[in-house]
Amino acid sequence: MVTKEIVLERLAAIPGPDGATPLPRSGALSEIVVSGDRVYFSIAIDPRRSMELEPMREAAEAAVKSLPGVAGAVVTLTSERPPAATPAARPAPGPRAAAAQAKAAVPGVKHIIAVASGKGGVGKSTTAANLALALRRLGLAVGVLDADIYGPSMPKLLALKGKPQIVSGRTLRPLEGYGLKVMSIGFLVEEEAAMIWRGPMVMSAIQQMLREVDWGELDVLVVDMPPGTGDAQLTMAQAVPLAGAVIVSTPQDLALIDARRGVAMFRKVEVPVLGLVENMSYFLCPSCGTRSDIFGHGGARHEAERLGVPFLGEVPLDMEIREKSDAGLPVVVTVPDGPHAATYLDIARRVRDALMGEATRRAAPRIVIE
Repeated sequence: MVTKEIVLERLAAIPGPDGATPLPRSGALSEIVVSGDRVYFSIAIDPRRSMELEPMREAAEAAVKSLPGVAGAVVTLTSERPPAATPAARPAPGPRAAAAQAKAAVPGVKHIIAVASGKGGVGKSTTAANLALALRRLGLAVGVLDADIYGPSMPKLLALKGKPQIVSGRTLRPLEGYGLKVMSIGFLVEEEAAMIWRGPMVMSAIQQMLREVDWGELDVLVVDMPPGTGDAQLTMAQAVPLAGAVIVSTPQDLALIDARRGVAMFRKVEVPVLGLVENMSYFLCPSCGTRSDIFGHGGARHEAERLGVPFLGEVPLDMEIREKSDAGLPVVVTVPDGPHAATYLDIARRVRDALMGEATRRAAPRIVIE
């Protein structure tokens, strides 16, 4: 049985970031998480030394992997950004410099959009998968990043299994399903492994899945965000120039309260809100055809009007969507002529048209915490 103490003992032979102090005593080591035969931890460093300290990370990972009973280890480097220069010392970048910054964020990817929700259980991941597939049907080259570290859903929704292959160095090749390039933490850890990660480890993992994946040339990268308005959302807003966010909510007041927080958060970090989707909007009885507004109806549309953001569409609560999603057979591709596929295609057209607008082409925002 692998324990934290055994891992720390093995890491004592690895010098920390200063090159002399053993890693466990360097103050840079995060909490060590042991989940079955897997070990997870991060090392805090100065971001300017990331390339220099990569051999230290590799040595720590190799040392832990060599322990009896360890089937795998994930070691990440994490850091805080250095203080920004004052406005007088750093002039604002011009249009060309801004474009260069955007390209440098994730090379080859034209637009990155976040699919988010204020709370869990509203069908965000199902919406993200079908939205991505609908954009693909519209002729765009599309990728999906499953950034929900604690509850990755894309492997299940898209019926993908296996581990990404290494292209070169630490760069991974994403898996492909239904014409999408897909990356998820679910491909790297066991399905039942508990992801007991603190904020810095989550942020580091998202950064690596963004920057150390060979996405190729994409028109759109759809990011399935974890629910809420925490570290992952702020990391995405800081790390890349998000072209916009799609907020998913059910019609009920409880979900709409959290959707408002999501809209407010993206506005705070200057990310355009492409619109709201009302999921589980209504239920049609398959036997009698009676319509039931189980969670209410029209709440997201009214909220979008109140907040001054576009309303993208209504998706019903339907057994076919649920059954197809559970089986890894999304309705957009497996029932392409059905009414649900048509709904997702309408939403995708609105998102595509918004992305093509000049208003969303901008450099990555600088977040100021007051």
